[in-house]
Amino acid sequence: MPLTLVEVQAAGRGHLPADRARRQEAERLLGRLGSKDHVVALDVKGVAWSTEILAKKLDDWRMDGQDLAFLVGGADGLDELCLQRADDVLSLSALTFPHALVRVVVAEQIYRAWTLLTGHPYHRA
Repeated sequence: MPLTLVEVQAAGRGHLPADRARRQEAERLLGRLGSKDHVVALDVKGVAWSTEILAKKLDDWRMDGQDLAFLVGGADGLDELCLQRADDVLSLSALTFPHALVRVVVAEQIYRAWTLLTGHPYHRA
């Protein structure tokens, strides 16, 4: 399961109100998606998944032949357009994290979920 990081240019926060900056980022993010991609938006108001649930979902998406895109917002979060496009909205925590750290956490969780799917023992089981 290859993992590719695609970054879009952040909107100039100092020059725009937060809502306009989020909208510009949303347009860039959505412009990179395929029409059939399964989209998971990361948002504090989303649903929390365990690693086991993520593994099950990854397996389901893989069996459906869907490409998967995780949307990580910038400093002001994701615009409503991204949340509307999302098939799932995931919360990593009720805490706020820098988007660079979120990318690392998401990549690590995908790796951990994949190890479960390939039969490696999970240390929490």
